[in-house]
Amino acid sequence: QVQLVESGGGLVQAGGSLRLSCEASGSIFSIQAMEWYRQAPGKQRELVAGISRGGSTYYTDSVKGRFTISRDNAKNTLYLQMNSLKPEDTAVYYCNADGLLRSNFAPFRSWGQGTQVTVSS
Repeated sequence: QVQLVESGGGLVQAGGSLRLSCEASGSIFSIQAMEWYRQAPGKQRELVAGISRGGSTYYTDSVKGRFTISRDNAKNTLYLQMNSLKPEDTAVYYCNADGLLRSNFAPFRSWGQGTQVTVSS
């Protein structure tokens, strides 16, 4: 009932930048926390960054100072600005949202399909 669609991934050289977007649509009453995860080949999915509805943010240590998470509540859209990219940032990036459905105020947790980020050295 809630769909998340990521965009903005691609191939970039080390030191470059990318901006990921994640738009949520469907039967949404409200979205609370939104997060970005990533999964590199052969590794477990890891939390990259998160943001509350009020704008509080948190980051995994490896991206602090390089990545910035933000959101537009009016557009139900999540962003991840990634600067100073490194080859180890190469992964599929997924967005995640927790909220309440408009139809019955039941909680939901939805995932996007992922977008590939590849950083060449």
